[in-house]
Amino acid sequence: MKPARIIILAVAVVSAGVAGFLALQVARKGGVSVVETQTVLEREPTVKVLVATESLPVGTRLNANSVAWADWPKGSVVDGFITEQGRPDAIQALEGAIARMPIFNGEPVRQEKIVDSSSRIMSSLLPAGKRAVATEITVATGAGGFILPNDRVDVIMVRKNSTGNFLTENVLSNVRVLAIDQQIQENPDGSKTVLGTTATLELTPDQAKVMSVAQQMAERLSLALRSVADAQEPDTGAADYLLSGADGVPQVQVIKTGKIVDGNASEAQ
Repeated sequence: MKPARIIILAVAVVSAGVAGFLALQVARKGGVSVVETQTVLEREPTVKVLVATESLPVGTRLNANSVAWADWPKGSVVDGFITEQGRPDAIQALEGAIARMPIFNGEPVRQEKIVDSSSRIMSSLLPAGKRAVATEITVATGAGGFILPNDRVDVIMVRKNSTGNFLTENVLSNVRVLAIDQQIQENPDGSKTVLGTTATLELTPDQAKVMSVAQQMAERLSLALRSVADAQEPDTGAADYLLSGADGVPQVQVIKTGKIVDGNASEAQ
């Protein structure tokens, strides 16, 4: 073998040995470092919002135990929310306020869902333009006692016609029950409900007039419980013929022994 090749081979062997030795030394001293990258997530700013700490049925009075401040994403705060920044004394100021709509556990308390504690309870539950009208009920006419506040019902009138036959008519449809007797809220503990003798309905002014006429005409008025799925159906319909003639002009109606009698005919007699 030529001397030049021997020299090159020797240099290569020595270089490999030196490189291995240096690598071993670096490894022993921890000279090799691994750079770790971390993803930094920015948390969305929050504000303190007043929320319910328990489910509040209609008519429930608020107190310090039923509401509390909770962190809420600032970007999700909408008009109507009660914030600590806007009303720092809200928990004390709303002591005794009445829930006029159901508020669920953890739901923000919106101003439009409550009324001031100085308000009369029943009037505070009525939306603007509505009337509260009471009617007597029994086990037979009140769906066996299963009707509760906030349920929807049809009002069915049973009456006799001029030939003595019984007729049934829907005089009101899908109206909301405000109260049964003086109980304006459901029992949250699931206890049995005592059957009431009076149901208070939420009606429009015209529906209130129809109800008043029907109460005078009817042999019996019954409340038919509606499915909760019907809640979005129209609730302002009424038996308008009890109010006016076909042309829409109000007329005087004479009710005799539970039957509508033509005013002119009765005068002729």
